[in-house]
Parts: sequence; structure tokens; C-alpha cells
Amino acid sequence: MVYKSLRDCLLDLEKHGHLVRVREEVSPHLEMAEIQRRAYAAGAPAIYFERVRGCTFKAVCNLFGTMERCEFLFRHSLERVKSFMRFKADALSEIRGLDGLLRLAALPRTALTCLPLQVGTGPVLERAGRLSSLPQITGWPDDGGAFITLPQVYSEDPEKPGVMHSNLGMYRIQISGNRYMPDQEAGLHYQIHRGIGVHHAKALEKGLPLKVSIFVGGPPAHTVAAVMPLPEGISELMFAGMLGGRRFRYSYRDGFCISTEADFCITGTVDTKRTLPEGPFGDHLGYYSLVHEFPYLKIHKVFHRKDAIWPFTAVGRPPQEDTVFGKFIHEITAPVVPAEIPGLHSIHAVDEAGVHPLLLAIGSERYVPYRQREPMELLTIANALLGFGQCSLAKYLFIAAKEDNPELDIKRVDDFFVHILERVDWSRDLHFQTRTTIDTLDYTGTGLNRGSKLVVAAAGEKKRILASAVPDDLSLPRGFSDAMPAMPGVLVMKGPPFSSYREEKVKLGILTEHLEGSLKSDSIPLVVIADDSRFTARNLANFLWVTFTRSNPSHDIYGTGSFCQYKHWGCGRTLVIDARMKPHHAPPLVEDPAVSRRVDELSARGRSLHGVI
Repeated sequence: MVYKSLRDCLLDLEKHGHLVRVREEVSPHLEMAEIQRRAYAAGAPAIYFERVRGCTFKAVCNLFGTMERCEFLFRHSLERVKSFMRFKADALSEIRGLDGLLRLAALPRTALTCLPLQVGTGPVLERAGRLSSLPQITGWPDDGGAFITLPQVYSEDPEKPGVMHSNLGMYRIQISGNRYMPDQEAGLHYQIHRGIGVHHAKALEKGLPLKVSIFVGGPPAHTVAAVMPLPEGISELMFAGMLGGRRFRYSYRDGFCISTEADFCITGTVDTKRTLPEGPFGDHLGYYSLVHEFPYLKIHKVFHRKDAIWPFTAVGRPPQEDTVFGKFIHEITAPVVPAEIPGLHSIHAVDEAGVHPLLLAIGSERYVPYRQREPMELLTIANALLGFGQCSLAKYLFIAAKEDNPELDIKRVDDFFVHILERVDWSRDLHFQTRTTIDTLDYTGTGLNRGSKLVVAAAGEKKRILASAVPDDLSLPRGFSDAMPAMPGVLVMKGPPFSSYREEKVKLGILTEHLEGSLKSDSIPLVVIADDSRFTARNLANFLWVTFTRSNPSHDIYGTGSFCQYKHWGCGRTLVIDARMKPHHAPPLVEDPAVSRRVDELSARGRSLHGVI
């Protein structure tokens, strides 16, 4: 079905049983966000709030809460978009950029809908408002203010103005709190390696103002387009039209681009002379993003429809609704990424580990086939991945050779790790980048955007049989206890509270000596140190979250029989990852018990959310 508005979409969802209305008044301060998180966890329908406390607008969440709902929303266009992506992947070596995009749009309807359409006016221009009149949604108790969590942030290339060289991204917007002047300023937080950053840099270089428009709502394809990792030079507005089956309508007011079918549009100019503190914000790694200086917008105007509806989501420890975004994007773009990198078969950014902290890959190992195989082509592929789009933010990259097990499923993370651990050679297969850029939201490094990376590449025959229990001969020094298996070949143990890297280097040196002396075989190739080993080993999700969101490869990896030879670090039988919380880490997210009790009341018998969350 082609949606002309968010309201069209919600009526369609309600007609088919995919939407629930909340009649009771609900507070935008913590309550609505907790309802969203519970709705996602329950696989619930979209939640439509008829009464938002302190606000005249209606709101909706969990719109993209399940893959089934995403496929329902785009049921009339999804197969065409997938066909286009497959066609693009097949022709990638010959066709690039805008001209290539149009040539690839073989289906007439695809070609017709992908080009944005300039119009004179539209529904979003019917009313004017203020930032303070919008739903002031806060997601976590220590958030610095209210945030827009499903924004479509639009900017244009200062050197090539116009929609065909624009960027539409999803960067959180803080609309209250901190030192922002109410109704006049808003925080603009964009992470490293984002398209708007290129536009901002060009504006600074040329001394030009950067005009930014923030669209909220509108047809759901517009929201999805804002999170699509499209190649540079291809406008997200074109993809929005293709996925939505309807050309993206836009207009200009005072030099600002307006999405005329959006529910809200906020226009403003980035202050090129100074920044302001932004945050904290409970983010999708499961921790708070702390306060940092970021660009901000000087607000120009706020437009909205007369019947505007405010869509929002909530983030926190994964999985959350943004997990579905990731799965949906992967479903659409799966053919394209391997076509970009020769020898790459598949990749999987592991959501349970916060996406960027852990990337898995399967590639070919075809170099010098007449000799015993070892990682060679895999390293070429790994280097290409670490220079490819958002994959460049990966902190840990584990890559395996397809030839060793053609049936290996990259989505079965536990099986993938077993495959790696059976083959890895810790003396050879660890490849560090010790001072590089990492995800803005990752606080395990040495500073904002500063940290390290580790590539683990494994190829060849099995080298060992992995233990599934704690070895009888295991000996631990004082302070380390509660060792238990997390998966075959992996032990998690409790360590003493972290003090300082200087002191911990000594303690973990003693630990690795004990491990080297007491583990007589190589059946335990990986040990993880945690603050709570029982929690960490309880299930795969906990293990992935703790291990890869609480460690910095350059600082937190040790090993038995470790050595450094010609700048290459390696170790013997057992690698040790210190995944304890460190003093410089951001605090984990914890819900407010009083808010949780109020949300419980909304799900009681006779209330709107009974049997829903």
C-alpha cells in the first residue's frame, strides 16, 4: 500500500490488527519510553498514545517493532526494492553513482518513484509551533533532557546544493535541557563517519552556514531511508521514494528544504563558531552517552500538520526496536556488501554486542592454495572491511574462511565462535590497530572516538577439541573465582574490582602464569574476566554484551606465554579478555522503579495495555 502520510499508515495498521490505542494519559518523562521497550520485548503491535501529558499532539511508538510489521508496511514495494538491490550488486563493477542508479532502475515503476518531486506547498506547512510544544520524551532517568529519537536530519552539500547531493540521516536531537536556550537552540549529535559530518566540514572550510532540516513522521519509508547505509552520492530521498512507492515530496522555505508530507519539520542553522554540551543520553549499547561538546542548531521555525502525530522509539541495551531496523536493512542490502569487497561472502554486526563493538565475517581464503592454508586473503578482506562504510567502526572483527565449512551460518554466533576457537593460532592470528577511531558511543577507549581494534582471522584445519566444562586442573590466584563455561572453549571468571591499568597488569600477569601452569591442554583458548561471572555466562546475549562492550583490545587483552616480536603481539594457548567495568566507562542503564510501577498499572486488567506488554 502506498502511504501519503503517517496517519494513513496507522489507520492501515489498526485495520489489520497491528496497532493498539492507549486511552489513558501517559507522561513523556520515562513512561512512554518504558512502554516502548516493553512493547518491543513482547512483540506487541504499534502503540498509539491518544493523550500525552503536557502536550496536544498524539504519539506513536513500536511502529517498526517486528520484522513482520516492517514487511507488512512495505508489502507492495519490498520485492521490487530487493530486486533492484540484486540487480545493483550484479552490475556493481560497471555501474556507479546517480547515472548508474537510474540505469539500474529497470522496472518502470521503480524509475518513476525514485526521483524526488518538488512541490509548491504541503500539509506540514499548515501550522507553526515551538520546540516546547512537542512531546518532551525522555528515555532514561539521567538523560540530559528531551530528545527526538526518530528524526530524519537533512543537509545539503555546500559545494553541490540540491536534493540529489543531500544527506538524510538519523542523528539524535536534544530539544531541551543543558545550556540550550528554550525554543531557540537544539543539540545536534552525530557520530563519527556520518554524511552530515562531510557537509559540516565543507561549510566550516568555506565559512558558510549549514542549513539543516529535521523531519519527523511522514510516510514510514522516509524514516527507514534515514537509517539506510547508502553509497555516497546516492540520495536517501530517492530510496524513500522507491521503498514507499511514492515520490518524495519537498519544497523550500527561506532556503530550507521541507519534507512536505512529514508530520513535523524543524529548520535551523548549525552554529559554525561554537559548540554546546549535549547529553547524557541512554544509548543503544546499554550505557549512557556522557556529556560532550557537539554542534547545535539555531532554530529558525517549527512547522507541523494540523493533525500531526509524533513517532518515537526508545533505545537501551540491545535488542531494541533499532535491532529490527538493522535486520530489515540487512535483508534489503545483503547482496550489495559482498559485491563491494571481492572474496567477502557475508558479514554480521552483532546486535547483542551493541553492533559496532563486534563484527563477524566469512570470506574466501584462496591465496597460495598449494601450501598449507593460513589467513592471508582473509586479512586483505578484513582490511577492506575496516575501510568500508559503517564497518570501519568495528572494534572486534572475527573472520573465518568459507572453505573450512561452507555451511557455517554467520547468524549462529555461538557456532561461529566455536569454529574460530577450534582453528585460531593466538601466536599468529591477532592483528591490532592500537590507536585509531572507534564508535562515538563506545567509552572503552582512551577518549571520545579514540580506541583500538582487533582482527582475529582463522583458517585451516581444526587444531583442538574445545572443553565444555571447567577443567579439573584449573588453578586460580587470589582474587579470581567463580569460573564457569560460557560456551565450548570459553571460561568466564570473576575478578576483583578494577583499580588501575598499572595494578591490573600485575594481577593479570599472575593470572596468566596460573593458567599456563594449570591448563595442561589447549581446550580452553579463551578466558573472560568479568565483575559478575554468573551473569556473564548465563546466556549468549549476556556474554556478548559484557565481553565486547567492556573491553578495549589494546588495553584489556592478555595471554599465556605472551610475546611481542617485531611489533607483533601474540600469546600461547589461552587468550584473556578483561571485560570488567573500568572507572572511565559510562554507567549502564537502569530503569526507575517508580516509573516501572506506573507502567505496570497501565497493563493491569481493564487498562489499555492489558495483555499487550
